[in-house]
Amino acid sequence: MRAQVKGSPEKSKEIVPGGVWNDVDGNYINAHGGGVLSYGGKYYWFGEHRPDKKFSTQVGVTCYSSTDLCNWKYEGVSLSVSDKAGSDIEKGCIMERPKVIYNAKTKKFVMWFHLELKGKGYEAARAGIAVSDTPVGPYRFIRSGRVNPGIYPQDMTAEEKATVWDEEEYKEWWTPKWREAVNKGLFVKRDLQSGQMSRDMGLFVDDDGKAYHIYSSEENLTMQIAELTDDYMGHSGKYIRVAPGGHNEAPTMLKRNGMYWMITSGCTGWAPNEARMFSAPSIWGPWTQHPHPFVGKGAEKTFGGQSTFILSLPGDKYIFMADIWKPDSLMYSGYIWLPIDFDKSGKPVIVWKDNWKLSF
Repeated sequence: MRAQVKGSPEKSKEIVPGGVWNDVDGNYINAHGGGVLSYGGKYYWFGEHRPDKKFSTQVGVTCYSSTDLCNWKYEGVSLSVSDKAGSDIEKGCIMERPKVIYNAKTKKFVMWFHLELKGKGYEAARAGIAVSDTPVGPYRFIRSGRVNPGIYPQDMTAEEKATVWDEEEYKEWWTPKWREAVNKGLFVKRDLQSGQMSRDMGLFVDDDGKAYHIYSSEENLTMQIAELTDDYMGHSGKYIRVAPGGHNEAPTMLKRNGMYWMITSGCTGWAPNEARMFSAPSIWGPWTQHPHPFVGKGAEKTFGGQSTFILSLPGDKYIFMADIWKPDSLMYSGYIWLPIDFDKSGKPVIVWKDNWKLSF
């Protein structure tokens, strides 16, 4: 993908995974860990504004718009950091993985994102919420917090809920004893009153308009899927755990022919790793793990990227989106967008392409 060049319209219809992605003004697109909203005949790409050298959030969440998914116009900062000391989104906090969904009932655009408080590293593990009357914004920050405090997941057994854990016995990680405790809800119980941790996250809106928050929880060891309230502004209290102890993050989801598919990554910091794929006949499971869906050179490391979003398009079309992280200068982290195909059994297949054109 590149800025449109006069006299070269063909290039403006081409997506180049891993290439240099500029907006229509020729500036590098700075929208990492993002997602795309389709609304009113346009696409809106929201992502993290990453600084050239520093790590923490200095600007906020940026927005770009397009009518063809190839040529992107910079729309500005949709959610800005705050200059107010002590604000949850004070400049220097960490804002990651922003996703925006539209609520047809309230006619509001709702943004969720992973938030870490300034100067606290990654210990806060919160979800942040902001809202706007227009897709571009500006978005108004509402609040942040952990997920479903005081509520057990639906798929924890009565025995697991009743178990009392002595955390002193489980200070040493990765032992068989510790793994068994994690699987049975060691960290769920630890965080029950404060709420479940929420880091790398995504949103998914189902056919019936119900929306779900999908996030890495329990010290990044277990994925959780939590139903949102009808206004998309909070959690309903209904949630489950997926692949306990599996160490998944960067969740993405699509639904096709009644089957839910989720692609995640492992947890290896900025380094790429082998992606994971899961399926379920219901959002509430049971979830089954499959081999990763990637085909081509570098498939075992997700082509050097990490999943961030799956864009569903009319005509049974889907685009897998990923980031190529460059920790030395996160601003210039790259983008991978690839079409998703399906094999005869209906499983997603993502084949590497040096470049490709949209066929819709």
